[in-house]
Amino acid sequence: MRRILSNLALPLVIVVAILVMTTIYIVDVRQTALVLRFGEVVAIRTTPGLGMKLPLVDRVVKYDARILGLPTEPMEVTPADDRRLVVDAFARWQITDAVRFRRAVGDGGITFAEQRLSGILTNAIRGVLGSVPSTNVLSNDRTALMNQIRDAAKSEAEALGITIIDVRLTRTDLPQQNLAATYARMRAEREREAADERARGGEEAQRVRATADRTVVELTSDARRKAEVVRGEADAARNAIYARAFGRDPEFFAFTRSMTAYERALNAETSSMVMQPDGEFFSYLRGDRANGAAPVALPPPSGEAPAVTPPAAEGTPAAAEPTAATEASPPAATTPETPAGSGAAAPVPAAEAPVVAPADPAAATPAPAN
Repeated sequence: MRRILSNLALPLVIVVAILVMTTIYIVDVRQTALVLRFGEVVAIRTTPGLGMKLPLVDRVVKYDARILGLPTEPMEVTPADDRRLVVDAFARWQITDAVRFRRAVGDGGITFAEQRLSGILTNAIRGVLGSVPSTNVLSNDRTALMNQIRDAAKSEAEALGITIIDVRLTRTDLPQQNLAATYARMRAEREREAADERARGGEEAQRVRATADRTVVELTSDARRKAEVVRGEADAARNAIYARAFGRDPEFFAFTRSMTAYERALNAETSSMVMQPDGEFFSYLRGDRANGAAPVALPPPSGEAPAVTPPAAEGTPAAAEPTAATEASPPAATTPETPAGSGAAAPVPAAEAPVVAPADPAAATPAPAN
């Protein structure tokens, strides 16, 4: 008997071990276990540890209870403005209802669920992005669009026992054949905006320049007006001083006017004369006209210079207009001719002088000696 029992002990141990192994199952902390009996779910185990089942009758199916990721394939979408875009996304999902998930995917498991979920995400992405312009899709702030895609896919994924936690658009780009045209359009738009900015800047600069030019003209005109007033007052004072000075000595007045005529007539650059050297025009250069002249003693003027009748020397070559001091005097009387050899020049009419006095009496009147 012992030999028979010893021979049967080993097979019994093996059978018992097999029964124990087929009865006990282990659930990991990262898993959810379903006990199936003839294809129907009879138990759900979500807590980690050891579980019991009927051997050879029950079957245990385990699913990952963690948050899983699902990247989508790049797809072309057409936004509301008919500009094609290449988009791909990334979704985070989790099995929240293992029983419903089992009934939806059967023996396909997570692989089959990912295929179903990929189609759901593709439809949601096309539906949401097709209702907005491409500028919204290409912008940096796309949180609202991604939330809409998540909500649209979440409602369909609940039928699979899956909860979509988040959806992110990883790339939104233009197709390669549309990049050149899009970049050209963007460049043209930026150049138009730059041209508008330059035009506005030029307009403002022109306005500032015009205001500055007007201010310059006003200031210059005012300064010129004040300068003319000051110059006129100075000329009036100068003419008054000349009139008083020349009124005291008419002979000196005739002499200075002759010197002025010499200065202007003997300019080599602007004039030329053909006349005899002993003409009366050079009488002051040949002799002293004041030798035989009797100076007239006049009292110093107390205010305005008195009107004095100067003895006009007919030999004076300067035929100039009278100054303010001599303007009111009667015509000058002619003196008798001086005999030859007396040293004085013979008188000649004033009209024979070759120099014409300027229109401005002040310009023809020389400044008195200091």
